[in-house]
Amino acid sequence: MAFGDLLEMVGDLGKFQAIYVFLLSIPSLFMSCNNLLQNFVAAVPDHRCRVRLGGEDSRYLNVTEEPLREEFLRVFLPMDREGRPDKCRMYTSPQWHLLGTNETQGNGSQPDTQECTDGWVYDHSQFTSTIVTEWDLVCDRKSLKRMVQSIYMAGLLIGASVLGRLADKYGRQTLLLWSHFLVAVSGTCGAFSSSFPLFCFWRFLLGFGLSGVINNTISLMVEWVPTRVRTPSTMIPNFSYTSGQLLLPGFAYAFKDWRWLQLLVSVPFFVFFLYSWWLSESARWLIVNGKEHIALKQLKRVAKINGREAEGERLTVEILKASVESDQLAAKKQSVFDLFRTPIMRRISCCTMVVWFSTSFAYYGLSIDLQGFGVDIYLIQLIFGAVDIPAKIVAYLTLSLIGRKFTQITTLILAGSTVLANAIIPKDLQTVRTSLAAFGKGCLAAAFSGCYLHASELYPTVIRQTGIGLIATMARMGAMVAPIIRMSGDYISFLPSTIYGGVAVIAGLTAFFLLETRNIPLPETIEDVENRAKKNSKKVSKLRNEDVPLQEAQESLMKQRV
Repeated sequence: MAFGDLLEMVGDLGKFQAIYVFLLSIPSLFMSCNNLLQNFVAAVPDHRCRVRLGGEDSRYLNVTEEPLREEFLRVFLPMDREGRPDKCRMYTSPQWHLLGTNETQGNGSQPDTQECTDGWVYDHSQFTSTIVTEWDLVCDRKSLKRMVQSIYMAGLLIGASVLGRLADKYGRQTLLLWSHFLVAVSGTCGAFSSSFPLFCFWRFLLGFGLSGVINNTISLMVEWVPTRVRTPSTMIPNFSYTSGQLLLPGFAYAFKDWRWLQLLVSVPFFVFFLYSWWLSESARWLIVNGKEHIALKQLKRVAKINGREAEGERLTVEILKASVESDQLAAKKQSVFDLFRTPIMRRISCCTMVVWFSTSFAYYGLSIDLQGFGVDIYLIQLIFGAVDIPAKIVAYLTLSLIGRKFTQITTLILAGSTVLANAIIPKDLQTVRTSLAAFGKGCLAAAFSGCYLHASELYPTVIRQTGIGLIATMARMGAMVAPIIRMSGDYISFLPSTIYGGVAVIAGLTAFFLLETRNIPLPETIEDVENRAKKNSKKVSKLRNEDVPLQEAQESLMKQRV
């Protein structure tokens, strides 16, 4: 008796599964908010050097006080090409001869300038406070802004590797519970950070914990639902994630102080931590790891909730042991090296690493620098969130009706081609560039939907979280590198888009080598994966051999006619 049969006995699609999937999906609302929070908490408002009127005069010139002040700024600050005060430079000495004129320099020579000496004045009309205004992350310190996102992604990266392995050892529900608590605490502490290094530390821990939430949510979901509803079940948290993207600009508009916004998207994880105690551990994992008594209690609990208490009472420890005796032996021998030990597992691991790295790299490359599009930041975030809805609906249809492999290949190549096309479109065609970027981001969101489902079906139960942890590590590595590549645009404007698009196309071509898993039961052991691939190979060979006599007969008939 396979686990699917055990699950069917206690109810594989009942009240328990409905509640379970719903509770697992709610945190995705705030996961997307945390992933894209950088767009708002690290927004860069208009700014200029702070200017003193005299050595002993502590009064400051502010752009918003009086129109007359604008004239005085010309004395202290050089003007840019648009006639606005320079953001990062000031004159070494006041240029009084420029007062009341439209000139920017006198006597045909350029006055000496220096870096801002007394800090900056910021425009607070759009954001009351951001980490940029809090710690002056502008001009020669502007790279620190992008470093925050890279540190956060480094937390996701290390968390995926560490927590994935721990989940295979100590259980999915245990690690999910701990991850919810870590996210809640680190996010709350981050909102009260007194220094920039401390804020970076808490963001790292937040990313570390969120990695455990993401990976264990998917594993618990696919291990408690039957094969026939696996696709729609995993799409629910995907749509929840998209809903979070739509909520984020609303949250940011209502809470324009970065500390309140950070707090708002972190506190709900205390609630998720509390109700996570109700969630059942994966019975598949319990059985495979020799904990049949606990698995039996969980299955009977599921049977009771689903109204099949009588069927649940028929289950015994002996039945559970007999159903997966070989799987238990295999589980005790597994390590991360088994992901590369056999031919098919090696192919799966290498290809999924490339696909996940590239998808995440391109996705966050487009999503974390919304101010660069020159459109209202709230509007562009809303557009980028809304475009995910039709993209994921199409992804759901193709995943269900055509297959996982087709969806991965198509969405990645489409996304890459769109981003590459955007690299050569002039910047003055803002509407076209924004539309193409939104379409490409939608394709990448659809690719992400396929990534999680496909990977969870490719890796066997005994090492599923280890495998997902490995490829999630690659995804976080891609997300961590993305902001660094974005910095290359300061020197060659089209370079970031070219790299993002090219990598996505390469990932789409790599997906050709993955196996199709649509409507196929989850593999329990590595042997199941290898045997399944061999059977598929034999079927293909048999079909090809059957085609040969038919082709020869057709050729013979043609000769006779001639």
